[in-house]
Amino acid sequence: MGQPVLGILTLYLNDNGLLEEKPIYQKMTTAGRKLGLDVFVFTPQDVNYKQNKINALIYNPSTQSWTRKWRSFPHMIFDRCRIQRSHRFEQLGKFRKQYGHLTFLNRVLRNKWIVYRAMKQDSRFRTHLPLTRMYESSSDLTEMIRKYPLVYLKPINGTGGRGILRIEKQRDGTYLIQGRDQSRRIISPQRVQLSALHGRLAEWNLKNNNYLVQQGIQLKLPNGRVHDYRMLVQKNGEGKWEVTGCAGRIGASGSITSNLHGGGQAITMRPLLKQWIKDDEIVQSIKEQAEEVSIDMAAFLEQSYGRLCELALDLAIDRKGHIWLLEVNPKPAREVFIQAGERDTYRRAIVKPLEYALWLYNQKKQRKEKSGSPTASAHSSEADKEELPL
Repeated sequence: MGQPVLGILTLYLNDNGLLEEKPIYQKMTTAGRKLGLDVFVFTPQDVNYKQNKINALIYNPSTQSWTRKWRSFPHMIFDRCRIQRSHRFEQLGKFRKQYGHLTFLNRVLRNKWIVYRAMKQDSRFRTHLPLTRMYESSSDLTEMIRKYPLVYLKPINGTGGRGILRIEKQRDGTYLIQGRDQSRRIISPQRVQLSALHGRLAEWNLKNNNYLVQQGIQLKLPNGRVHDYRMLVQKNGEGKWEVTGCAGRIGASGSITSNLHGGGQAITMRPLLKQWIKDDEIVQSIKEQAEEVSIDMAAFLEQSYGRLCELALDLAIDRKGHIWLLEVNPKPAREVFIQAGERDTYRRAIVKPLEYALWLYNQKKQRKEKSGSPTASAHSSEADKEELPL
């Protein structure tokens, strides 16, 4: 038997071959070698569909360099592709359709609206979900802002804080509009009367751009900055869900979100929660509840949408200590932990998908051995072609 092979599927960020998470892939390749797992990186553009071969990116930890090498398909695929508006995302759709029968560590999670509706059906999660509705007409927003003094408008498929708007009723009866555009730039705050609100929002084309209207949770710290928590849950080397870590995030000045890409900063969970809640015993109880509900949510989503290996849940905790789920991220970054000074958590976050991949490979191998058929693999025995330096 050859070495198990994991292919990390990603997308180029531009037509010059830029990869967003290259340093992470280097660390995964290095860690994979120590575990006995061969790791390479590829995109849909690197696939030869006629020959079922991949012009893979290979990292060499010894020389700290990347090379190109034609490879057969891996035993397992770790899909790290994030949504982008480009022809590259269309190529990804073709790849997923043609090779969807292969072994993926993680399947595609649905959009925010579908996920919300699914989770709302489970009584365990209902009280943790801010009321959310699809924006179909101006009346959807009007009804929400009459019910809640604070609401958020979010793109159904948005990531990184792009295109999010915050609308809060002021004491004088006006409404304060804040937010970020599609490039994550902070837009200038505006105060408007209710009668002028929808006119001000017309440029966002909320209906055609598929927006959600969501109940807002008050999360401003005494310094005026918003905060939340990034809970990372991953499968371990036994195929079980567990919490890898949780870090607090504090938004940049003037920002309505806490995203690090938008200028936010990371901090360890307990000091931030202690600053918010004060009581140590209550803080510990909230932390345990947050971990428990996050694991339950991950298991539920996997049961609903197919195999998953990791999820980041963005949680809000209000002044009463109630836990709210703001968003689910199926392709989480790990930088929040390094920025919070939690290096051990950061290392675990990198290694766990590799340990899970090995567990999954061995499970499939054992099943095949019991059935008496050859080990299932999309990986050919044909010799790989000559390496080409990048």
